[in-house]
Amino acid sequence: MAKKKGGKDTSKASAKAAKKAKLAQKVERKEKKKATKTKDEFDDDDQDLESILDKIQREWEEAHKVTEELVEGPPSRRANATLTPCPNGNHLWCIGGEFFSEDGKAHFYSDVYRYSPEKNEWRKFVSPTCPGPRSAHAVVATPAGGGKLYLFGGEFSSLYQNSFHHYRDFWCFDISTHTWERIETKIRPTARSGHRMAMWKHYIVLFGGFYDPGIKTNYLNDLWVFDTQEYKWKHIEFKETDRRPSPRSGFSFLPTPEGILLHGGYCKEYVKGQRPVGVMLDDTWFLRMTVASEAPTTGKSSADPLTLKWEKRKKPSTAYAPSLRSGCTMALWSAKNMGVLFGGVTDEDTSEETLESVFHNDLYGYQITGNGRWVSMHLKRPKKKGGAQKKKAPVQPTRPDPEEDEYDYEDASDDDGEEKERPSKPEKPTAIPKTPIVDDEVDPDDPALTAPLPRYNAMLAVLRNTLYIYGGIFEKGSREYTLDDFHTLQLDKLDRYTCLKASEVVIADGDEASSSDEDDDEDGDDDDDDDTVDGRDDAESVTVVGEEEEKQVKVLETIEEEKDSLRVQATAFMGVAKDSTRSAEDVISTPLPGETLAMFYARSREYWAQKAFGTTSDSRGKQLRRDGFSLAEERYGESFKMAPFAFASNPHYKPVLEEVERILAEAGLDEEEMRKGAAAGPQGASGQSRNRR
Repeated sequence: MAKKKGGKDTSKASAKAAKKAKLAQKVERKEKKKATKTKDEFDDDDQDLESILDKIQREWEEAHKVTEELVEGPPSRRANATLTPCPNGNHLWCIGGEFFSEDGKAHFYSDVYRYSPEKNEWRKFVSPTCPGPRSAHAVVATPAGGGKLYLFGGEFSSLYQNSFHHYRDFWCFDISTHTWERIETKIRPTARSGHRMAMWKHYIVLFGGFYDPGIKTNYLNDLWVFDTQEYKWKHIEFKETDRRPSPRSGFSFLPTPEGILLHGGYCKEYVKGQRPVGVMLDDTWFLRMTVASEAPTTGKSSADPLTLKWEKRKKPSTAYAPSLRSGCTMALWSAKNMGVLFGGVTDEDTSEETLESVFHNDLYGYQITGNGRWVSMHLKRPKKKGGAQKKKAPVQPTRPDPEEDEYDYEDASDDDGEEKERPSKPEKPTAIPKTPIVDDEVDPDDPALTAPLPRYNAMLAVLRNTLYIYGGIFEKGSREYTLDDFHTLQLDKLDRYTCLKASEVVIADGDEASSSDEDDDEDGDDDDDDDTVDGRDDAESVTVVGEEEEKQVKVLETIEEEKDSLRVQATAFMGVAKDSTRSAEDVISTPLPGETLAMFYARSREYWAQKAFGTTSDSRGKQLRRDGFSLAEERYGESFKMAPFAFASNPHYKPVLEEVERILAEAGLDEEEMRKGAAAGPQGASGQSRNRR
């Protein structure tokens, strides 16, 4: 029995051992399988990570892929772009801009062009990663890091300029790689356009501009500094007692070794109950800048190495100072430490309905050193070998020349010594034809014949000793023309302008050379009527011989008197806004005869928004506009509840209505143009372009 029991225990032990070994093998296989699986997963994960990184790299390259294209000529028609000299090469960089088509539409650009004077060629650079389309932005250049361009701000608008967007973004363009990079900082200037920037050492200095939220245009005079080494913006604050420039936009801002020069600009004055009035500025300021190493030691250490102080310069008593104007910005001629100013516009904002404008194409120089002074930059006529000189062509008004040595850099004196006096009040310049007509009375060698067309908001740049002028805006009558011509001038010679690209813009001869309301002369310009008796222009064109002719003259005079009376009635009907006895508030808050509710609100929306804001100060944004529209609708209903229908249905007034249509036709306005003019708001009604800002 004992043997049997021992044998049974042995078999149990062997079975148990076999089972344990089998279990160990199972665990081993499981661990081995798990280890293999983990290794495969790691391999897959590594593979996925590599593909992700590769995908990211490809996407980045695609987003930053730059295409370079050789174009036939300068960029398309535009204004309010930037034309910047290359900091480390003989090139010009043109960025952005806007174009206003003849049908009143606004187009904005984001393209980048490079101009090479030696080859006279333009190249366009396109990158998917770039600033959005804009105008009235600011750009500065620095040679650091292979050359860079810094861009801040600008504006974009809807097609008919009913709404605006102001940018607040900050970009850097690498000249060596032609790529854009957006610079994100927590602290930065507010959104704006019409501002200016200047590069001083490794600091970017930004000043002024404007912001238009839709109620009123807010002009700025804050000062910001960006350190390109630390990549930080800093708002420079001054004491209330410190002097500083008033808020403005569209001014000159030129860097010098000691600081930055500021001159001129434009702003609007807002007085409660009155319409806003544009103000042209001609004051000059100097922003003196010092760093800690340059500042005199006072025994105290300053936490901020940069010190800034505004100094106002006295008006130089010189005959060469330009007349009061806006829409012009000086370009820096660094070789002579001088600012060069070209063109601009002088506005005489006489009333709600009238804006007289004078456009310029003259040239001025401002010496920055010392206390600053304006110097002569008149074009010099070539010397004649023999015989009397021919009569000069009409040139832009100039100041008298009391001192021949006023212009003290090389080749400064005029060869002929002849200069015309500047009238005390600027006159309207005559538009310069594209191809000057040469006759016996005009000297074909007169350099004045080469001057570009008068304009404002042109792009100006000085590269070495050459001034480049591109594009801008010219107005004639009720029309606004965006130009596309390209001119150069050798500043060290001042002999003549060279047209590298003639303008392809066709300017109608029928329009008056002024942006003022053509209705100003409607009472006195009856001799221009097309609808005259027997096709005659007026009674004076009739030659009187005998009694029969005398009777005809009397009939014509009677007809002229009736026509004058009809013209007076029509003028009284449509020109109620010109009544000088009415207040500005009454003019803007009263619908014009024949004006629809939409046209009335578009013309006076700023007034009603301010009215609504004063009534319900809690309203903001869209609600404020709704409240303003409700007030305008209520006023419109009060003014035109019955009047238009009764007026139009009365047959007695039919000749008056026909005369109104005739007056509008003489002014070159149709219903569509009136609607677009009303959509431009109160400034558009007075002919005051937003481009003056």
